[in-house]
Amino acid sequence: MWKNFSKDDKAFTGLEAAIVLIAFVVVAAVFSYVMLGAGFYTTQKSQEVVHTGVQQASSSVAVAGDVVIRGHTTAGSATNVTFYVTNTAGGSPVDLSKSMLTYTDSNDFVANCTWETECTLGDDDNLVEKGEKYQITATLGSTSGVSLPTVNEQIKLELKPPDGAVLVLQRTMPPELGANEYQTVY
Repeated sequence: MWKNFSKDDKAFTGLEAAIVLIAFVVVAAVFSYVMLGAGFYTTQKSQEVVHTGVQQASSSVAVAGDVVIRGHTTAGSATNVTFYVTNTAGGSPVDLSKSMLTYTDSNDFVANCTWETECTLGDDDNLVEKGEKYQITATLGSTSGVSLPTVNEQIKLELKPPDGAVLVLQRTMPPELGANEYQTVY
């Protein structure tokens, strides 16, 4: 009888079943650790993206007041555009010295046109902070080969800060513009 019992290996013993069960548990634990690690990594990257987006969105400027052009010495064209900027509500400071101003009209595109800043409200450090106001004057046609905008022509100025949203000013020149005359454009 002992002989028949010892040769019967049709079933698992308890020890073999425990080994297989432990192997399944170890493989499942390793797989779950890898999946949790990937999930934590994805969550961290998503959080960084959200924080960067909030920082850039809060770092922008807005137009404060009218956009004014100055007529050229001869009637019918403009020599410069003046506008005021301030920090957006709840926004972080914007460094104007690291910003770029582009100018576009129907004939020309100037990647970094000549422009000047003047602080009209606040400290004069070229950093637009809460409650400060800066006047920006862009000189049009200062680059050789660039024509001055004429009456009824569309112009576009883009103030591009180092971080944050671009301020786009798209205006139409007035139907009549006298020599050395200042006019508000819309």
